[in-house]
Amino acid sequence: MANNTIITIGRQYGSGGHDIGKQLAEELNIPFYDKALLERAAKDSGLCQEIFENHDEKPTNSFLYSLVMDTYSLGYTTSSFSEMPLNHKIFLAQFDAIKNIAKEGPCVIVGRCADYALAEFPNVVNVFLHADLQDRIVRIARRHDLTDAKAKDLIIKTDKRRASYYNYYTSKKWGEAAGYDLSLNTATLGIEGTIHMIREFVAYKEKEHERI
Repeated sequence: MANNTIITIGRQYGSGGHDIGKQLAEELNIPFYDKALLERAAKDSGLCQEIFENHDEKPTNSFLYSLVMDTYSLGYTTSSFSEMPLNHKIFLAQFDAIKNIAKEGPCVIVGRCADYALAEFPNVVNVFLHADLQDRIVRIARRHDLTDAKAKDLIIKTDKRRASYYNYYTSKKWGEAAGYDLSLNTATLGIEGTIHMIREFVAYKEKEHERI
């Protein structure tokens, strides 16, 4: 299964997206990219990895967004890339890295608007993971040794940042079910159940593709 399928995972903070993506990739024996995507983008672009980490899934202003999208849609040269603002370079380098990774074969990619970057790839399954707020509070409070109040505040701020970033850089709305192939509640399904559902969907899609 997943012989040629790229799985992208969007996620609410605290829904277990990283753990689910990593375990899923291990079970399918395919590469997994979360923070490793930043390392790849830095290596391919020649920019410092710390710069990518500092700007990771953080929104920019709408004016810069319009500049980025115009350049990305029209294409750009090496010389024009060197003259771009830093945020512009980071955006383009990260999207290029996602596309290059996808061309290398099946994998699991978490976050970073990967579903949008790979919109033209036919062999992609886009998943969004969400969970009830209280379940996410418990997970984050335990993982980072926080009070429930601080965990809740961190969750709200992180989700707001991710939504702003995604909504700027894509033509879709972050977390809206219609924009994904699967939208799953990890609090209801659990880690194993969520992985099972994704694997079943991927297997079905690949089977149907073979019939065409």
